[in-house]
Amino acid sequence: MRNPLYERTFVISGTVPNLIFGIAVPTDPKIAKWKTTCFGGNMVKFQIRVAFWRALQLAANHLAITLIGLVALQFISLEVSAEQTNAPQHVHTLKITVLVTNLAGNPKEGEGEWGYSALVEVDGHKILYDTGASADMIVRNAAALHIDLSGAEDVILSHNHWDHVGGLMTLRRELLKVNPRAISRVHVGAGIFEPRLDESGQDHNGLKTIRAEYLATGGMFIVHDKPTQLYPGVWFTGPVPRPNIEKNWSPGLSLVTLQGRIEDNVPEDSALVFDTTEGAVILTGCGHAGIVNIAEYARTITHEKPLLAVVGGLHLFSAPEQSVTWTGAKLKTYGIKYLLAGHCTGIEATFLLRDSGGMTRKSAVVSTVGSSFTLGSGIDPRMLAQ
Repeated sequence: MRNPLYERTFVISGTVPNLIFGIAVPTDPKIAKWKTTCFGGNMVKFQIRVAFWRALQLAANHLAITLIGLVALQFISLEVSAEQTNAPQHVHTLKITVLVTNLAGNPKEGEGEWGYSALVEVDGHKILYDTGASADMIVRNAAALHIDLSGAEDVILSHNHWDHVGGLMTLRRELLKVNPRAISRVHVGAGIFEPRLDESGQDHNGLKTIRAEYLATGGMFIVHDKPTQLYPGVWFTGPVPRPNIEKNWSPGLSLVTLQGRIEDNVPEDSALVFDTTEGAVILTGCGHAGIVNIAEYARTITHEKPLLAVVGGLHLFSAPEQSVTWTGAKLKTYGIKYLLAGHCTGIEATFLLRDSGGMTRKSAVVSTVGSSFTLGSGIDPRMLAQ
């Protein structure tokens, strides 16, 4: 229905601005007469009024064009943003420094123990990976190495074993004095809190008492059942699929299932994977899932990137020589260039991996406290392992 005062200027085939801002101009003689009467018979005033409406229409059209342009730019921006989100994100700077492992590296710069922990510095973020065995070893070694851990808010616990979780509470309490957010988020793989029973039924889960103590400080556990990108290019694997038969765990404990007790193969075992332009970098605590399984999963996560480096424990110290050489040969097929193997890997096993993996004394070394891997420059082995 027509407005009794205005003849509308937009039609279905009109321009988009007119469809949005259809400013009408009086054209009916009766309306002109009404205008004449309204303005005291002064037709000049009516013409001015018509000119005003036409000017208003022109301004509205210009405004509409501007707004449509802005909307179009917004859609373009959203589309580009979506493309960027879907595109692989890479790590640009990365340094992994070993804080706890079985061997000390330099005199008076930390002590060794049976356990593992490493500090990750990646693109401005700090992540602590495992916390060693002793309550205060990680605190003392970090101090000896002049490393400040107060900026690390995220912690990775690769699995439940005592030699990887023992330093969590001491570290949390110490760093709370400096930064309430330090060590406030602990990322774990699904199933990590399940009881690990010996033959007598005693639970040997390393987190059975630590869990409640940590939560009481205001910290949180974040449980992952699939790969999660914590930061651009930084992936926490969650439990790793195991298509290859790699029995890289110590026997003696069991898990309770609906079908009864089964051997505890540390199903929650998880790693960190860094997607770099040079290839994938893996950080693992014990590699109970099997380093070949972890490497294959890492390549899936990073869209089949070659394997640049493996850092951490691989639990091969008691493995048969044939198993170790098979492992090295498999890693070689993935393109491995660097190996900083510590903790439960074993010294002899590291040398076998070096030979079968096609690496050298410079690129494959036994990890020590303070040793590190840096993206772009490789391994700093410290004095003992150089």
